[in-house]
Amino acid sequence: MLIIYRTLINIIFLISPFILFYRLLKKKEHPIRFKEKLGLFTKTRKKGLLIWFHGASVGELKSIMPIVLKLHKNPKIKQILITSSTLSSSGIINNLKLKKVTHQFFPIDTNFISKKFLAYWKPSKAIFIDSEIWPNTMLNLEKSKINTYLVNGRITEKTFKKWMMINFFSKKIFGIFKLCLASDKTSYDFLKKLGAKNIRFIGNLKFSKDKNDKNINSSAINKFFKGKKIWCASSTHRTEEFTCGKVHLKLKKKFKNICTIIIPRHIERNKSIKNELESLNLKVHLEASNKNIEKNTDIYLVNSFGKTKLYFNKSKIVFLGGSLISHGGQNPIEAARSGCSILTGPNISNFSEIFLFLKKNNICDIIYNENDLAKKIMLKLSKNNNTKNLIKKIDIIGKKIFNETYNEIFL
Repeated sequence: MLIIYRTLINIIFLISPFILFYRLLKKKEHPIRFKEKLGLFTKTRKKGLLIWFHGASVGELKSIMPIVLKLHKNPKIKQILITSSTLSSSGIINNLKLKKVTHQFFPIDTNFISKKFLAYWKPSKAIFIDSEIWPNTMLNLEKSKINTYLVNGRITEKTFKKWMMINFFSKKIFGIFKLCLASDKTSYDFLKKLGAKNIRFIGNLKFSKDKNDKNINSSAINKFFKGKKIWCASSTHRTEEFTCGKVHLKLKKKFKNICTIIIPRHIERNKSIKNELESLNLKVHLEASNKNIEKNTDIYLVNSFGKTKLYFNKSKIVFLGGSLISHGGQNPIEAARSGCSILTGPNISNFSEIFLFLKKNNICDIIYNENDLAKKIMLKLSKNNNTKNLIKKIDIIGKKIFNETYNEIFL
């Protein structure tokens, strides 16, 4: 199986310049740093102890920020390397402006590049987040005798079935982890069947609060939103923005001062989203356009990273995307931590346990179409939203999960 995998990944590497060129045209890659994915380094390795974290994208990296911030204060640790695959995640890390933190795009997992990567960075510990597991890197970490951990491990049924098709290989790969911390009970069971040897279920690390996540403020935004009825559609995917536009039109019949905030999952789609919404005769303002926000703006379209908390605090009513399409939903914890009433479509298989917890606490409602969504928002806009008790409960859960996770790996 390893020979087959290495053959396939080498083929991907050979055609990767064409893939990267296409993604550059689509503005999905950094114009200079894309070469990091080919095993070319643009950042310097500092002398001393280095801890390495790897996660696919924004959600995974945000979940480990409380740990990163605590490690950053540790004088023994000289550098924290964070790798990811997406442009949006690099923006989040760069915005932190932490001296010890270095971001690099994760390179293609060929055996040669993997060895080169580890020889250059020489991490003392390697920590993988969620389900980002790459065979060549894992095997080379084992050969280099580097302790490797899985934190907030999340194995979906789809991922589990894929690994089980090559069960003998999965046992070899998952057996490399010194410790796996599962984010939910289902993942715990799946990890056990896949061959992980030391597994613990502590809870989802995304419940932990990032102390560096301060409230962002803007006088222009405060002035514009003052006195308006607001709701937010966050992490939306293709077709969901158009649905939200139609919902806005329904809400506008009842609330003349309604404003809809849309935060797309992939902000590089903003131009097409804007055109789509304007086809409904909606007035759209692009957040980073440097233009004054006109009073008759219908849709406030966010096209920058790391500001969801600002808009959740303004809105308090959030529809989470990726749930009206066959995607599996988006993580609702950040919205819940902000005290928002959460609305989601029925396709939430990726975070079913979290949504179940929120539903039990009457903080989450499932909707099935645009009419459903419009009715629920109308209802919530017409009454007060008080979720202080839930925020306190989540804070307590988050602190416990954070402390146990940190102690398991670093003490």
